[in-house]
Amino acid sequence: MATGVVITGAGIVSAIGVGKDETLRSLIARKSGLPGGEVALSDLQLKTILDIPGEETVARTSLLGMVAVKEALEQAGIAGTGDAALISGTTVGGMDITEKHYLEMLEGGRPDYFRHHTCGSSTDRIAGYFGGFALVTTTSTACSSAANSIIFGANLIRSGRFDVVVAGGSECLTRYHTNGFDSLMILDKEPCRPFDASRAGLNLGEGAGFVVLESEAHALARGCRLLGRLEGWGNACDAFHQTASSPDGEGAFLAMSKALEMAGLRPADIDYINAHGTGTVNNDESESKAMSRLFGGCVPPVSSTKSFTGHTTSASGGIETVICLLAMEYGFIPANLGWKVPSEGCITPEAEGRSKVFLQHVLCNSFAFGGNDSSLLISNTRDHE
Repeated sequence: MATGVVITGAGIVSAIGVGKDETLRSLIARKSGLPGGEVALSDLQLKTILDIPGEETVARTSLLGMVAVKEALEQAGIAGTGDAALISGTTVGGMDITEKHYLEMLEGGRPDYFRHHTCGSSTDRIAGYFGGFALVTTTSTACSSAANSIIFGANLIRSGRFDVVVAGGSECLTRYHTNGFDSLMILDKEPCRPFDASRAGLNLGEGAGFVVLESEAHALARGCRLLGRLEGWGNACDAFHQTASSPDGEGAFLAMSKALEMAGLRPADIDYINAHGTGTVNNDESESKAMSRLFGGCVPPVSSTKSFTGHTTSASGGIETVICLLAMEYGFIPANLGWKVPSEGCITPEAEGRSKVFLQHVLCNSFAFGGNDSSLLISNTRDHE
């Protein structure tokens, strides 16, 4: 019997497009959604797409998640979700509703708005849209949330508890977390430039990215197409600082090393790294040191697609996993937009990107506050053509 964890569906929405087709066109055309990082659809437009009444109160995080999950389920050919699990990563949750109605809530006029605020409630709302799942839970580890959701989902499959898990993350922009990042003085008013000598910070973004994970045996029995194989993953917490990455990149090094070890691969087997690459001075140098330590003088092609989407925080691991799947399927390496000048202590990324390449094994990095660092190793299910 076949074993392992495979990916059979993927859905994405971000500042560069709604759905995989629009996202792919933007990546190929090097079309950025920065510096704003907003999904170009209002809440009402999202509700229209989802056939939700306009007057119904739904958190934007939930709406974005519904769009991405819907696309993933449709591609996988999953009609019913009653036997599947849903794991969503978020930190903002329904904070946008709280911001809109905060004064009313304080005055006691609409206390029901409070039920939309929590991270779990936004995930529950996504699940309810699809008629419910056998297990619904939320991962909230800041910017590694979606990646950790995928890891959790993979472990549920390997344990034999589920054959199908929908995992990823969703996050909308809010005043609260925008101002929070601004207070750390790490926001750049210009489009971010990961790994560039002139980098001055990150751009926030919003969106959602989800994948359908299945046991390989279940997927093959259904006769569905495999988008990729999740062969390894690693999570490490160096606990160096509340918000800063460790200078030596210890957590990032351990996360990538664990993913390689689980997959039974060597550093030389990796064809591309989708870097966490936020564009901050601290992160890019720390991640570069981790990659240089692991790969020595042969660091594979690297780019940060946050130069397209902005940093979608808790959703980033899901969005960037879907981007990696697109890169593998269509044979390209996304550009690292904005990079021009090498920076001492940083790797040199793929500024222009590459086309007509075959990617067999890729790493997708997601690193979070507190040093909670995760790395996913995704492999192509096709042979080299």
